[in-house]
Amino acid sequence: MAVSDPEREEDSSTQWAESRTDWAEDRTIMALERTFAGWMRTAFAAIAIGVGFRALFGEFDPPWLAKAIATAFIALAILIALSAERRACKAFNRLSSHAVDSPKMPNIRLLAWSISAGAATLIAALWVLNDGTISTV
Repeated sequence: MAVSDPEREEDSSTQWAESRTDWAEDRTIMALERTFAGWMRTAFAAIAIGVGFRALFGEFDPPWLAKAIATAFIALAILIALSAERRACKAFNRLSSHAVDSPKMPNIRLLAWSISAGAATLIAALWVLNDGTISTV
């Protein structure tokens, strides 16, 4: 009967534990990517609600009220995008990838800031333009 080597079993057990920890960290990185994408979709949805509200209630009385409500939703999109970027970057900096490619921080920042800049431009256009002409009110 063969006698088992306790040191060898302990090494194998330690290796398996380290592998499981590495896999868990990789799964967490992928989950963070999905969460960030979800927040970006939410930002786009807030932009769409703002634009839709303005289009649907464009003949509101007083006229500035529809613009103000649309602006609130679009500004909310800016806050969502920037807060998602900050949270994602902090989380990705705490983790190290093993078998998966971790997203690059400049790409995450570029995406969030691009959405924010586009939303801010949309707010400016909402208040400045009126039927293709510069608005006086």
